[in-house]
Amino acid sequence: MVAVPSALEVEQGALAAAGAADRTPLTSLARQRRRSALLFLAPMLLVLGVVALEPLGRSLYLSLTDARIDNLSGHFVGLENYFGPYGLFATGDGWIDPKWGAAIKNTLLFALVSVSIETVFAFAVALVLDTEFRGKSLVTAAVLVPWAVPTVVSAKLWDWMLQQQYGIVNVALAGMHLDRIAFTTDYPMWSVVLVDVWKTTPFMALLILAALKMLPRDCYEAAAVDGIHPVRVFFRVTLPLVKPALMVAVIFRLLDALRVFDVIYVLTGSTEDTISMSGFVRDQMVENGYVGFGSAASTVLFLIIAACTLLYMKLSRVRAEP
Repeated sequence: MVAVPSALEVEQGALAAAGAADRTPLTSLARQRRRSALLFLAPMLLVLGVVALEPLGRSLYLSLTDARIDNLSGHFVGLENYFGPYGLFATGDGWIDPKWGAAIKNTLLFALVSVSIETVFAFAVALVLDTEFRGKSLVTAAVLVPWAVPTVVSAKLWDWMLQQQYGIVNVALAGMHLDRIAFTTDYPMWSVVLVDVWKTTPFMALLILAALKMLPRDCYEAAAVDGIHPVRVFFRVTLPLVKPALMVAVIFRLLDALRVFDVIYVLTGSTEDTISMSGFVRDQMVENGYVGFGSAASTVLFLIIAACTLLYMKLSRVRAEP
């Protein structure tokens, strides 16, 4: 008895045959697109190699020497700046240089706290700007003003505002019969976080707002018809749909926060309570003249940032896979 294939099996066989027939042209087209992409990217990659890879390679080389600011050639010392008696991670006082350890702790604390607060505030601002109300254009422009102000200018502005004797914040506290507060002295890290949140929240809000504008409105119309509470709609509909753009905004800000220098240096200088990894590099290379040792610290900072980037790319790829 001869088995007669069903209509479904015939259709599946036809689709498989069609896919096999189209596989070769698609592969050829993909290769052509890849070659075209590389051709268009070649000038950019060349410029990137000149302006980024060359300084990075030079910094890595200097980290293996005892170069000083008055003798940039130096002598090759291998990993002494990393694991030597006076290196970053093996010193006479312990397993890590105390000031370098404080810089790592301050940088990670600043990055985690500031980015977390900025994410919450930026989402709230984006949700407000995504609605229609009178004066929306004026509010949007006002929200973007802090981001448009240069970081050094905004940090110095807040330094004057938080000044203990004549700053407008302490003048307001005195007007309410409250004690004046030396913000940058008594609460240096929180002062830095405050200024950074004020400065960069609009950037994240702009990215999240762009994602909100792309959301399909029929989901919200269906939720409104079904009488679903807005809070549940936010966690079940809005947040999952905006999550990819939100993660991009968070990783951008996290990488930027790990490199922080200017806002901390303007507000508090190079104190041990707030010094960042970038500030540590600057002090070693400029103030102390230890170019080799400072280059080693900058290389470790680069590796930390690269590790965060690769981790994000890996997690994004895992989420994208079915």
